[in-house]
Amino acid sequence: MTTAPIGELDARYSDEQATALDWADAVKALERAELFWVSTVRPDGRLHVTPLIAVWHADALYFCTGPEEQKARNLRIDDHCALTTGTNTWNQGLDLVVEGRAIRSTDDEELRRVAAALVAKYGPVWSFQVRDGSFYHGTGSAREEHSSAAWVYRVAPTTVYAFAKGPFAHVRWRF
Repeated sequence: MTTAPIGELDARYSDEQATALDWADAVKALERAELFWVSTVRPDGRLHVTPLIAVWHADALYFCTGPEEQKARNLRIDDHCALTTGTNTWNQGLDLVVEGRAIRSTDDEELRRVAAALVAKYGPVWSFQVRDGSFYHGTGSAREEHSSAAWVYRVAPTTVYAFAKGPFAHVRWRF
């Protein structure tokens, strides 16, 4: 990102002494977060929410899923989604919501960088082979590859919300 966005503090939902969080602090929180919840929309309009891992890389969040999992099926029809992370406490911590479009990444070079970022963040259990625009787990046998292929999605933020607790602050960034 060439220019950092400016956070807009919403005074209606913020303590009087609150200030807008810097974008750099929000990025640090996204980089550190271990668990995200992705929200997608089913073809009939019902929501689908599921936990997953994600990595902040090249100004976007990346996650992967099997091509036949519900979230992938939903994203084929409507690529809008939200990734949420934070704490489950009331008076401390920071919650973040990243809204954007989940666009499938198929460039092997890009996927290798994302795969390396996943290993750096989560360790070797999340090591993937990259081939033909997908991630693969396992030994590489044809049977295993079919069942372990994962599609990778890039979510460049369109809007990010931060909910700071202690003091309470509601901040929005638009891209």
